[in-house]
Amino acid sequence: MQIADNAVASFHYTLTDDQGQVLDSSEGREPLTYLHGTGQIVPGLEKAMVGRVAGDQFKVDVAPAEGYGVHHAELVQAVPREAFQGVDDIQPGMQFQAHGPQGVVHVTVTQIDGDTVHIDGNHPLAGQTLHFDIQVTDVRAASEEELSHGHVHGPGGHHH
Repeated sequence: MQIADNAVASFHYTLTDDQGQVLDSSEGREPLTYLHGTGQIVPGLEKAMVGRVAGDQFKVDVAPAEGYGVHHAELVQAVPREAFQGVDDIQPGMQFQAHGPQGVVHVTVTQIDGDTVHIDGNHPLAGQTLHFDIQVTDVRAASEEELSHGHVHGPGGHHH
């Protein structure tokens, strides 16, 4: 069976950056399992999975626009430390939820400069080309229940 909309696909992956540094990998874990066509993986990788079958191995480079998005400078801001009420020890790398005009935004602290905290609302991989090394391990038709719920059930998926 080929990967197409409404198929459940499982795959092992290694994700690297432009310098070849491993950012994430399924090595030593179960393969990633997802319902194809529902946006559960980045768009560029989902497009590259179409038509693949169990046993296929391939590499794909995903541009920022088809990955975690381009980097938006306006999402990098300096805010007063008072904005972090109740947090005594703020450190770079800490992540928080903030409320913006479009709703909840996830931000990462990038720097602390006295009473000013620098935050970035971009995804940590925004603006980066994603280099995937993929091995498809299984492809099957989704069950009616999986289709109605919009996610995979059982091994590698959601358990109710």
